Amino acid sequence: MKKLSFFGILFLLSTITFAQDITQGTWFNQEKSGKIQFFKQGDKYFGKIVWLKEPNDGGKPRTDKQNPDEKLRNIPLIGLINLKNFKQAGKDSWVDGEVYDPKNGKTYSCKMTLTSPKTLDVRGFIGLSIIGRTEHFTKAD
Repeated sequence: MKKLSFFGILFLLSTITFAQDITQGTWFNQEKSGKIQFFKQGDKYFGKIVWLKEPNDGGKPRTDKQNPDEKLRNIPLIGLINLKNFKQAGKDSWVDGEVYDPKNGKTYSCKMTLTSPKTLDVRGFIGLSIIGRTEHFTKAD
């Protein structure tokens, strides 16, 4: 009976992957200049900026200066939801979302893939996902 239990445990451990809930903790962007916190609303996933390495610009909080809507350019970047409407497509992937880049004020289609327990690939693209760029987020905590 001990052998069966040992092999049962061994099998269980061998089938465990690094699937995790991206909403646990925060993630650094690729440059480590900001942290994103993911949250779930209904069946969709979102990400918001919760920390910036340089949170101020001239002594005032950095704002969304590049937003194409002039009325939104005074919104602080900390607290900005810049990853929106992702659906979980598998245990380690999220699709059909959008990423807003406050550096240029543009929004792109986006998908995300957890490639390790500490690495999340975030791919922004226009049209087909082969025409785009992947950022590698790393677990911050």
